[in-house]
Amino acid sequence: MLKIGDFSKLSRISIRMLRHYDALGLLEPKSIDASNGYRYYNEEQLQIASRIIALKDMGFGLSTISEILIKYEDTKALAEFLSIKKTEIEAQAEEAKHRLRRLETTISRLRKDDTAMNYNVVLKTLPERYVASVRKVIPSYDQESILWNTLMAETSEMNLKPDDPCYSLAIFHDEGYKEQDVDVEIQMALKDQHSNTEHVVFKTVSSIEIASAIYKGSYDQITEVNQVVANWVNDNQYEFDGAMFCIYHVSPAQTQNPDEWVTEVCYPVKKRSFASL
Repeated sequence: MLKIGDFSKLSRISIRMLRHYDALGLLEPKSIDASNGYRYYNEEQLQIASRIIALKDMGFGLSTISEILIKYEDTKALAEFLSIKKTEIEAQAEEAKHRLRRLETTISRLRKDDTAMNYNVVLKTLPERYVASVRKVIPSYDQESILWNTLMAETSEMNLKPDDPCYSLAIFHDEGYKEQDVDVEIQMALKDQHSNTEHVVFKTVSSIEIASAIYKGSYDQITEVNQVVANWVNDNQYEFDGAMFCIYHVSPAQTQNPDEWVTEVCYPVKKRSFASL
């Protein structure tokens, strides 16, 4: 039998961790002296200790290691545990690779333009949502209120219940920028379903991956924000994949002070294919 100190040296596990493993039932002493509380291990337990160390080095948590040790002699079960961890680590490695690339491109961009971090671009997925939608050709972009007024007027008796978040947004469907007669759609996410009206369409919108940047203040900044998003999309090997839209987190309808407006500029994107590189 080995005292806990000797077992610690041979197993290369600290006494503190051996006591922790004992408390978890992961590696319990073979015996404990009732008179002095000394813990004793036998030599065969060094193999269990070695397995614990190896599994920890592979990234397994202690609760999972406890499960694995029970089935350790079952080669098929052990291989399944290892395969699952391998897939998990590969996903983490891929995400780490993307993060590293974003850091590298941001550093490179900052060396060329010290204002590049004024707007931070985020890649995320806008979830599937049920929306009230109005789409029309309006005289110009600054007359978007025509659409919101239509939405409010035609649904005033419906007791609409905005979802949380509401995702009040405007989608700009034209292929390029236009001076007039612009094709714009507004959407507002809802909790409950309704029947269409003359101009308001209620529909479910699929989830979508976007590159977006949030800015606070007047819409005069939008060209600069667009440039930052475009640079990010190019630097990170994505490409545009749909109509640009804006989410209004704090809109002119909520405050007339432009300094308080909060807008998120969003571009649907997809990973650039090798064919387009």
